[in-house]
Amino acid sequence: MRTQTVEADVVVVGGGLAGVSAAVAAARLGRQVVLVNNRPVLGGNSSSEVRVWVCGATAHGNQRWARETGIVGEMYVENQYRNPEGNPVYWDDVVLDTVRREENLRLFLNTDVREVVATGPDDARRIESVTGWTMGSEILTTFTAPVFLDCTGDGLVGHLAGARYRLGKESQAEFGEEWAPPEPVREFLGSTLLFYTKDLGHPVKYVAPETAIDITTTPIPMNRVIRSGDSGAHYWWIEWGGELDIVDDNERIRDELRGVILGIWDHIKNSGRFDAENLTLEWIGNVPGKREYRRFVGDYTLHQGDVVGQTSFPDGVAFGGWSIDLHPAQGMYAEGAGAVQRFSDGVFEIPYRSLYSVNVENMLFAGRDVSATHIAFGAARVMATCGAMGQAAGTAAALCVTHGTTPRGVYTDHLDELRQTLLRWDAPAVGIANADPHDLARSARVTASSTTTRLAAPAADGSDGDPYDFDVVDLDVDLGIVLPVDPRLDTVELLVSARRDTTLGVEVWSTGKPQNVVPAHLEAKTDVAVAAGDERWVTAHVPFAPDAPQNAVVVLRANPDVAVRTTRPLPPGVLTLTHRVDNDDQNVQISSDELLVQWPTKPLRGRSVVFRAGPDTRALAPERATSGFHRNHGGPNLWASSPMVPGREEWLRLDWDSPVTGREVRVVFDDDLDVELNTLHHHRTPDEIMPTLVKDYRVEVLPEGTGAWVTVADETDNRWRLRVHPLPDGVGPLRAARLVVGSTNGAAQARVVALRVQE
Repeated sequence: MRTQTVEADVVVVGGGLAGVSAAVAAARLGRQVVLVNNRPVLGGNSSSEVRVWVCGATAHGNQRWARETGIVGEMYVENQYRNPEGNPVYWDDVVLDTVRREENLRLFLNTDVREVVATGPDDARRIESVTGWTMGSEILTTFTAPVFLDCTGDGLVGHLAGARYRLGKESQAEFGEEWAPPEPVREFLGSTLLFYTKDLGHPVKYVAPETAIDITTTPIPMNRVIRSGDSGAHYWWIEWGGELDIVDDNERIRDELRGVILGIWDHIKNSGRFDAENLTLEWIGNVPGKREYRRFVGDYTLHQGDVVGQTSFPDGVAFGGWSIDLHPAQGMYAEGAGAVQRFSDGVFEIPYRSLYSVNVENMLFAGRDVSATHIAFGAARVMATCGAMGQAAGTAAALCVTHGTTPRGVYTDHLDELRQTLLRWDAPAVGIANADPHDLARSARVTASSTTTRLAAPAADGSDGDPYDFDVVDLDVDLGIVLPVDPRLDTVELLVSARRDTTLGVEVWSTGKPQNVVPAHLEAKTDVAVAAGDERWVTAHVPFAPDAPQNAVVVLRANPDVAVRTTRPLPPGVLTLTHRVDNDDQNVQISSDELLVQWPTKPLRGRSVVFRAGPDTRALAPERATSGFHRNHGGPNLWASSPMVPGREEWLRLDWDSPVTGREVRVVFDDDLDVELNTLHHHRTPDEIMPTLVKDYRVEVLPEGTGAWVTVADETDNRWRLRVHPLPDGVGPLRAARLVVGSTNGAAQARVVALRVQE
């Protein structure tokens, strides 16, 4: 047997999106990283071996401005460009390329870690090494490092190291969780296999094998929606094993799931109830996609109250937005719905203390083994959220090495540095303002060539397209216009028509938490007289002057005699809500008690009610690009120019009173975080490149003692959100820097989320 030892700064075990994000994050911070995966492809449950679509905080479009940024966001946007048809094989290479391009990262595929050396007492264990066998190469490798990350999903490394963990469901009393069972139960979310079909254009027969299970003898046909045109993750509900041991009984679970798939296909092909004559079974998964097993105990355990109440943590480092998604332990054989979902009213935070072990001093973790109760885990377990945790944990691991400390030491001594580092890398975090002492932009005067100062749709000067894409929408339900308010809102003008003389109720609601986009608290209301006749402008006086910038929802109350106009595209910082419950998966029971569910955006996503708001706003001012946040949080937190015109460039500029010495310029562009980019395109968006992204731009600096701008970057055909441009040697101290925008990928305005100059 061949053996080898590999030394690194950070060892990450597990090549799902949590492990990939962790490894890439640590490598980008200059650490020597090893990523070990026991499968031939990366991506975990999202890989072509399993083919689960990557879901996250957008929750299939239910949450607003919630798509993940950072490393997961990069892969989302790249997949949208490379893979508009949602081919899971192409997605494999998006993930692989993300890893391969990092020069500080060594990848070991097909390497199954099965031995862990850990020392110390039970309350202070320390991992010394992990050892894995690479099948095809017949080599045994021992990996050593000061810091290890368990991103295995099942938590095998931590288990072998003696880390504390939880299995199954906690009792209601332990964490005060209303939705937990009265007593603890060793039940899990089950595993799933998926299948793909293909239309061959001619009749294809199907003879069921002996292992097929006759589903007509089960509750499946009565309790699940089966359609011949569906395949892949539409059949997420083919789930089983929740009453067994997900790991011990993995092979039994796999066999049962495969038998049911064959039985479902026999039912579709041969029952005579489906239009499936030309369909063939193209692919069946053989690796069960696991949802739940070990959940490690960290210094903090995320629980139901944190998700529903959207707890704001001082150590928040990632976020989620998926519903608390609870499945029956009987899985596909359950009599009721395949899932019961309850949403928070906006994204919820995940604290750093839930990402490191309470008793293994040098182990972090991310993904399905997060420190959370079964209930909270139901919302945190989806893959893009796991990737968000991974980037946070990998960043913390790099800081452990930098400072020669433990994960807990990062929390006690370097928490601000962790959070500011995540913000600098545009990681998926919420509520972190820019307080980076090394960002020179914070001390600069910020100016711009122009700014959008009037919130209106279409644009106030009529320059965002002609003729306009107008639709007439009857007010058969309440509508909501989401607007940023800074410093105040006085009036909203609306283009309406009426069948008879009537009045229109208009209200302004605040949203509660800064990341929320729901009508939570009534702030002002009025009734507007609308005379019978064709379209005309009416004005609603609805004064609202909050103490700090925030989102507001202007609610137009239903009136069957009134119609409004809608148009596209949406102005920056604006969304449209409709007051009706929306559920596009009949296998799911969604709680309709939450405001998020009662006010969906999906029916009018991408369209705005035609309106004009007054007075002028500062919500899109130049200084918003240096404030931090990087996403909608009490407003859009970006600079938007006035509508661009051919031949005129727009610019965003930083000026310093005294010369500064910079190392690099970082730019974050707007890639419309309200658009869901599910990897397999559950909700398809037609744009391969986000129209809101800046397309052509230059970065220029003004050195001390010279009146000439020096170009340090000149980019065309940009399709990325985060761009990092090193400043060349010899450029000297700077008096100014600017970003010059020549064009966008389709948006009317130049939009910049962040402009930073790192010293």
